[in-house]
Amino acid sequence: QVQLVESGGGLVQPGGSLRLSCVVSGVTLDYYSMAWFRQAPGKEREGVSCIASGDGKTKYVDSVKGRFSISRDNAWNTVHLEMSNLKPEDTAVYSCAARLGSRCYINEYDYNYWGQGTQVTVSS
Repeated sequence: QVQLVESGGGLVQPGGSLRLSCVVSGVTLDYYSMAWFRQAPGKEREGVSCIASGDGKTKYVDSVKGRFSISRDNAWNTVHLEMSNLKPEDTAVYSCAARLGSRCYINEYDYNYWGQGTQVTVSS
């Protein structure tokens, strides 16, 4: 059974940083492309970033480019999202997702497995 468990969310002031982690169990992460999505209250889920399984190529939504960085550690079956210069509009529940394949997409319909999410709140 595939399980994804996120951690690292919390309350942070504008301009602050957080590091989210997603631990994957039940599969070998080497073959899975991974992504982070977020959903703010009253809004649709939005793709934030993804990282491919093969060449490790990454993609980011424009609103987080230069501030967020996605990485993976296949040895530990873990994916991270480093977030810096956080803004109030980054407030959301952040979820990681996995898809079998070598390409990554920032589109929720391409992902088969999801975590429960971790809350990120940016507020002074």
